[in-house]
Amino acid sequence: MKTALNVKPQLELPARPTSMWPTDVWGFLTLGWLLLIHLTALVGLILRPLPGWNVFGVFVLLSFLGGTSTVICYHRELAHRSLTLHPVVRAVMIFLAMLNGAAPPGSWVPTHRLHHAETDTPDDPSSPVWRGMWFAHVAWHWQADNGLREPYARDLARFSLGTWNRLLIPMFAIAYFGGALWSLTAFFWLGAIRMTFAFHATSLINSACHTEPGIELGEDSSRNLWWVGVTIFFLGENWHRNHHLFPRSARMGLRWWQPDVGYWLICGLARLGLASEVQSAGKA
Repeated sequence: MKTALNVKPQLELPARPTSMWPTDVWGFLTLGWLLLIHLTALVGLILRPLPGWNVFGVFVLLSFLGGTSTVICYHRELAHRSLTLHPVVRAVMIFLAMLNGAAPPGSWVPTHRLHHAETDTPDDPSSPVWRGMWFAHVAWHWQADNGLREPYARDLARFSLGTWNRLLIPMFAIAYFGGALWSLTAFFWLGAIRMTFAFHATSLINSACHTEPGIELGEDSSRNLWWVGVTIFFLGENWHRNHHLFPRSARMGLRWWQPDVGYWLICGLARLGLASEVQSAGKA
């Protein structure tokens, strides 16, 4: 909002507490989990730096399916209503996203909606503008909710997402230990290394994709970054400025040279009758 003199009022950090390090039990559990997968991944890369083609192929497949599920189901369907998935497809995608280390959709979705409602203001849960890149990339994961997300979750009850909250621990246990049923190499690569890779690939969208230079403090700093697409299999989330301009569009790559595999897959699901009501902003 502008003042009578057309000067943007000075924004201040919110009174709600934020910290670069955990301050409650849930925060310490979150930090502990992140430390566990990162340390295990480091050990795995030292002991098994070359996983072999079979394990590496499954690593890529699970990473792609998990990323695709987060992009299509969590983000474009549940958070933004860009499409409607068949209930079976939705359930499978939630399973694959959590197997990739994603939080349950009941917490992921309202947090993302809050991000859009308060983009790069002090109440943005993951903006680097106010608290820096460490906060946007990592530390925001353990911040207390303080009720800010609640208004953005009221319409989610009809999706019966609460079950997935109760499955968080067993799902993460399967994700972490599951590869051990195959081999020690698979334990590292299909567990901690895969989830660490997914964590940082996703976090780049919160951190690097909100660094547009020359933006006034408190204004939307989202930007399109082609190289982030490499880390997320060109699923389209790296065209982040496009997304902030047209948040309800299932299509984020708006020009021919902006690959958006996520949208192409949505179109494929629609042709199979597994997705409907697909929204698209078309070409920019």
